[in-house]
Amino acid sequence: MSKLPRREFLKSSTTMLSVGASLPMTTQNGAAMSRRKFASFQQQRRRELWNLLGDLPFQHKPRQTRLLQTEKGNGYTLEHLELDLNGIEPVPAVLLIPNRRQKPAPGLLYIHAHGGTYELGKEELLKGRKVLPAYAPVCVEKGIVALAIDSWCFSERKRIANGSLGEMDTFKLMLWKGQVLWGMMMFDEFQAVNYLLSRAEVDHKRVGAFGLSMGATKAWWLAALDPRIRLCIDLCCLTDYEELIKIKNLKGHGIYYYVPGLLKHFQTHQINELVVPRPHLSLNGRRDLLTPPAGVERVRNHLLPLYRRHGREEDCRVELFDCGHEETPEMRQQVLAWLDEHLVKIGGK
Repeated sequence: MSKLPRREFLKSSTTMLSVGASLPMTTQNGAAMSRRKFASFQQQRRRELWNLLGDLPFQHKPRQTRLLQTEKGNGYTLEHLELDLNGIEPVPAVLLIPNRRQKPAPGLLYIHAHGGTYELGKEELLKGRKVLPAYAPVCVEKGIVALAIDSWCFSERKRIANGSLGEMDTFKLMLWKGQVLWGMMMFDEFQAVNYLLSRAEVDHKRVGAFGLSMGATKAWWLAALDPRIRLCIDLCCLTDYEELIKIKNLKGHGIYYYVPGLLKHFQTHQINELVVPRPHLSLNGRRDLLTPPAGVERVRNHLLPLYRRHGREEDCRVELFDCGHEETPEMRQQVLAWLDEHLVKIGGK
């Protein structure tokens, strides 16, 4: 996706009123579109989605990345970086480069979770967490170059001792400035993709997004917003908004999650249809109140006909497991298989 200045987003939203309003929005009508018309529909809706995310610094020209430290691990090199993504504050990041890899290698934007653990950000790639064993060994074994950044308010971007208070203050201040915290989070991840693609080690045609919980929501939003993401893998956060309202669990998601006016324009399935026909794996827990099962099934039932019409049905898998908010060993096996099929082996000899 090319970078679009804010004025272009505003112009495109005007176009949506005259042209996009006549486009079908439902599953049945959407499935009846030709592939070309559906792609055009997605492009227009993608711009509309960006427009809901507040004032974003698309005009910012990033300064040169700072390499802070390089360390050697078991089968990999780890670069500690400071990225200039937004022009407001520097963004600490780590880049994991496996010693054994294809040239160019598949790339992965690893997006960390929330969980109220404000001290844990990009390090999740290396350390994992209680509900998610670390993915660094997976990337090393499969030769995947992985980039992880600290999200706003996390790890080295945690500005005060009370992380929850810091997040709330950031959310409020951004609203006053015409910004949306979720929008600024997504902008940073979008810019991080730009950086990942700038690396000579990375194959531009094989970049995926992965995350659990907040990282999962970011992964499917990012894949919807940015067609450069070839593979989307999200764990434990495919939340249908109306179903979340129905079970009265808005409190389950943090303040960062809420975008002003979103439901006037998009439901979860309508964001996810912007990923079609690119491969999308979504694994969720049936006992997870953050992802009500009825909502997961609604999203799945919306997406599968679109994949059948515009791509391959087997490239969409949305599943429920008998677990809570966690990755199970069975989930991990599916993730490994999808990484192989859709990132690693497609570039192999």
